[in-house]
Amino acid sequence: MHRAIKSQGTKAFLRQEAPWLIIAFVIADLFYKWGSFALECVGFLLTWYGLSLMSSLVLRMVGGQNSTVKD
Repeated sequence: MHRAIKSQGTKAFLRQEAPWLIIAFVIADLFYKWGSFALECVGFLLTWYGLSLMSSLVLRMVGGQNSTVKD
């Protein structure tokens, strides 16, 4: 995480990842009731990763654009 923020810059990282972080948090809060903090945390992180991955793949397919956000 530190490496990603350092390489992109804080603003660019937040612009790219904040929507998926918030959506993953809401999904985890509403649907992940596994009775274990560790399992729910892993589920949240995997959901965030999956949403972010899908968004970069869609951006790459639709516009042939680079999936990173530039300032």
